[in-house]
Amino acid sequence: MAFSKSLLAVLAASAALMGAVDAFAPPARSINIARTSSPIASTMMDDAPTIEDEPQDFLLEASDLEGAESGETEDPTPASWLSQQRIAELRITHRRHETDCGSPEFQVAGMTERISHLTNHLKEHPKDFSTRRGLVALVNKRRRLLNYLYSEDEQAYVDIVSALGIRHKIPGAIPSKEDKYGRFPLAKKNKGKSKMKILKANAK
Repeated sequence: MAFSKSLLAVLAASAALMGAVDAFAPPARSINIARTSSPIASTMMDDAPTIEDEPQDFLLEASDLEGAESGETEDPTPASWLSQQRIAELRITHRRHETDCGSPEFQVAGMTERISHLTNHLKEHPKDFSTRRGLVALVNKRRRLLNYLYSEDEQAYVDIVSALGIRHKIPGAIPSKEDKYGRFPLAKKNKGKSKMKILKANAK
């Protein structure tokens, strides 16, 4: 009886060992059965719905997205170069003769385009105070040239102002100091003096 118990224990241990080995063994390969081409199978395959491939995701660059949103390409030509071309055209249009390079019309035409260019620049860069100072000086210089042109040739002044669309007041429209304050009485002679100084001045 003892022999039989030991035999049973050995058999149980060997069975457990074999089960552990089978658990770690690779799975058995399935045998591929050759398909036979039959008309029924072919018709069933034709009637089966075809599965379309899913659309793939594509990565886009930031430049592609910006171009698609705007739809317009920026002009690479710098604004300063375009301004120089317009200045040359205006000077040629308003010069008095072919070799003219200093007449009031020639100078005013170039200054007007420079003023418009600087004005557009200051709209984009409002804190550029040095450019603002130059713009004010340029406007004042053009105003003095127009005043001179009005005094010399009134018709030429009218032509250049209407052609370039300049807002300018003629010198006669600006009242002088006498015209502006002449209707008011003059200040008193003894204003600011003490009574003693007035008495001494009258005694002399």
